[in-house]
Amino acid sequence: MDVSEMEKSKAHITVEIIEYVPNSVVIKTILKKSTGNISVMSFDSGEGLTEKSTPFDTYAQIIEGKAELVIDGIAILLETGQSVIIPAHARNHINPNGRFKMILTIIKSGYE
Repeated sequence: MDVSEMEKSKAHITVEIIEYVPNSVVIKTILKKSTGNISVMSFDSGEGLTEKSTPFDTYAQIIEGKAELVIDGIAILLETGQSVIIPAHARNHINPNGRFKMILTIIKSGYE
């Protein structure tokens, strides 16, 4: 399902927006605006993300499974239903920790 298929004013089952793909990280943007975006991601077992930082705060929420996020060298284990705010400019990455799905919400306003 891509962005054009997400109907507004209609309920969606969040964990069904994206599926797992073997040996892959899948990212789908479900809402993109000039002030930020919302993406849903799925990670197959053994898959993670390399270290990066962004100039904006990012809200990371686990919607299925569990994941280890490392923010400025501090590991945080999040399980289904848990979330964390990754501060702007903080170095962060995701360690492989089994299959999981998450939502990332980036807010761009306030940093101009």
